[in-house]
Amino acid sequence: MKFSESWLRSFVNPNITGDELSHLLTMAGLEVEEESTVAPAFDNVVIAQVLEVNKHPDADRLNVCRVDAGQNEPLQIVCGAPNVAAGLKVPCALPGAKLPGNFTIKVAKVRGIESSGMLCSAKELGIAEEASGLLILPADASIGLDIRSFLDLNDRLLTLKLTPNRADCLSLTGIAREVSALTGAEAHHPEAQSTKVTIDAKREIILEAPEACPLYCGRIVSGVNAKASTPEWMKRRLERSGIRSISALVDITNYVMLELGQPLHAFDNAKLAGAIHARLAEPGEQIQLLNEQTLGLQADVLLIADDKRPLAMAGIMGGEDTGINLDTTEVFLESAFFAPKAIAGRARRYGFGSDASHRFERGVDFGGTRQALERATQLIIEICGGNAGPITEAKEQLPVRPPVSLRTSRVVKVLGVPFSSEQIGDFFARLGLPFVRDEGDFVVTPPSYRFDIEIEEDLIEEIARLHGYDNIQAVSPRAALTMLPQTEDTRPLPRIRQALADRGFQEVINYAFIDASWEDDFSGNTSAIRLANPIASHMSVMRSTLIGGLISNVVTNLKRKQTRVRLFETGRCFFRDPAGAPVEGFRQPWKLAALAYGPALPEQWGVIDRNVDFYDIKGELELLMAPALIRFEKFSHPALHPGRSAKVTLQGKTVGFVGELHPEWQQKYDLPSAPVIFEVDLEAVKLAKLPTYVEVSRQPPAIRDLAVVVDHKIAIQSLLDALNENRPSHVQEIRLFDVYAGKGIEAGKKSLALRIVMQDTQRTLQEAEVDDTLKNMVVFLQNTFDANLRV
Repeated sequence: MKFSESWLRSFVNPNITGDELSHLLTMAGLEVEEESTVAPAFDNVVIAQVLEVNKHPDADRLNVCRVDAGQNEPLQIVCGAPNVAAGLKVPCALPGAKLPGNFTIKVAKVRGIESSGMLCSAKELGIAEEASGLLILPADASIGLDIRSFLDLNDRLLTLKLTPNRADCLSLTGIAREVSALTGAEAHHPEAQSTKVTIDAKREIILEAPEACPLYCGRIVSGVNAKASTPEWMKRRLERSGIRSISALVDITNYVMLELGQPLHAFDNAKLAGAIHARLAEPGEQIQLLNEQTLGLQADVLLIADDKRPLAMAGIMGGEDTGINLDTTEVFLESAFFAPKAIAGRARRYGFGSDASHRFERGVDFGGTRQALERATQLIIEICGGNAGPITEAKEQLPVRPPVSLRTSRVVKVLGVPFSSEQIGDFFARLGLPFVRDEGDFVVTPPSYRFDIEIEEDLIEEIARLHGYDNIQAVSPRAALTMLPQTEDTRPLPRIRQALADRGFQEVINYAFIDASWEDDFSGNTSAIRLANPIASHMSVMRSTLIGGLISNVVTNLKRKQTRVRLFETGRCFFRDPAGAPVEGFRQPWKLAALAYGPALPEQWGVIDRNVDFYDIKGELELLMAPALIRFEKFSHPALHPGRSAKVTLQGKTVGFVGELHPEWQQKYDLPSAPVIFEVDLEAVKLAKLPTYVEVSRQPPAIRDLAVVVDHKIAIQSLLDALNENRPSHVQEIRLFDVYAGKGIEAGKKSLALRIVMQDTQRTLQEAEVDDTLKNMVVFLQNTFDANLRV
């Protein structure tokens, strides 16, 4: 909402400066987003009258003018403006004047003729971007008067950044009401007196969609002069509010909208046929609007129509066919209340907006509909002449404004300020909110212009605004500080993040809203949780895996020539879970995912360059979850390579997966090589098995290697698990260090080389004891896995 401060002060003029007024409005929730002066600084420019104009003897495009600027004698000024003429009153910059752009006027010779000043255009004064000639002033302008005073160029322009709930402040009346309540200054609102009815002409109004349009007022004004000039004071206020002056009739409707907040529309009455209908659009119906767009209308669009055709999109824009022009002599003036739900989103659907729709979709004062019609009629007759007919009004059930109860104790508790009932009553009286007392508490009936007051907290907000947010003291919290024990069997999230950062991974934070294709690609989820109102088309579903965001991060890095990428992310994923979910119908577990792409190590001379592989990321996961013992089992996942992926289990429970990106997605997302990824439940990573003390042996170890041949279908992990479960106490470690299949090994078999480390803490093991242990292990493998000792 943009307006000039002088216009506001014509309604309410508190004894505070402009800066104080801006601060007051901002602290009351009406943020002053921008403030500026109407014109830049300049001085010594006065109103002058051109007395005589003669051609310059040495320049075809210049004129020598005699000008009365209110000085002791007329000035001689050389002027090149095409519209200069004797008798005109124009701005004149006197010698010594400083104009915008740090331009100083001096007495100078122009092509041999002395010039003592400069006649100015609006552009040269900084009040217009373009000008075709001198700024022509009214004939009654006083010669010698300072132009800044005459044109009120010291006026300030304020732009309020209003929240959608404060539609009542989309007018000067509403803002003045707020300023009056905040400062106690008396407000003088424009009085719309009933216009004398001098003709009988009227039109019937039929409400066919009363829920969308419960109130419609209209009247005919005949004998108007559409060619009448808009008064300078009105034109100035409109332009300083960001609205271009068009014609007197259009300007009057715009002026009343800014003044009272009620959008109006004027139809050319001669172009209307029969009654006025407020109805919904019919199938296949079209309308050509004033902006020259021809629209095919959907069934939920509210129209104003006559007996033959649609006339306007209700509350949005009028039609081209029935619009007024300079030949109009009879107008049908409309003032109506349209339900916000019937207007909201309709203009945006067709790719445009209007000042009217901006107001109607937020809520217009239905109590002032008739007043706005009277005010517009009054101005039309004053400016354009004419005769007014009776007001025709059609009315159905208007919005109900249910009373809202407020507890004094609740106000004190929420705001922390000990308000008395008398203070609260005074606040409501200043705001113009009708109330009754109920044993110290209040029952407030919201007025017709306050659509934002519905619950108790809305009234508490009003009290806080009037009291002043900056007057509510910040109270330091008080609490008994107790040192809580920190369990050692779980790791906090910051420690997990630090562990990954120490390993060279960088943390990323991605949106939980993702593209639906990511869900399909990386989790095979064709029934993703869709957002009702996504912030963008490519952020329309909730993620069930963190993979998509990490792959996107890799793509971004590759575009910026970063070929070695290590990333991790912790965040919630979202799943449908009708039974037992914390949020009804949904489960939202925390996940941890990490990705490695590119060379396994930074480039260096000491190692052969190779790309990161499955075992690198597997090792990172094992290190992260140590000392917990995790297992890896063959696994198929939509995002991963079918032969290079595994599920991660902990204590027999699946907690995640690890693997290389599927070749299909590597190609789709333009990745030169495949990244490797793991994703696990964060709660599983947080578990930290407490280590147990093991005595360090001072005895020498006995190390033996054992190679056995087994069927290639036998899982190596199952063999190692069986050996570890049945090993003697002096066997400290059993480690696989080689797998071989090929020449010398029977087809369908594989050779496993195991390193056995034996050591006792109290004594040195004897050779016979070591040999017996190896023989027992070979027998165990023969009996359990049909293994043979490789020779």
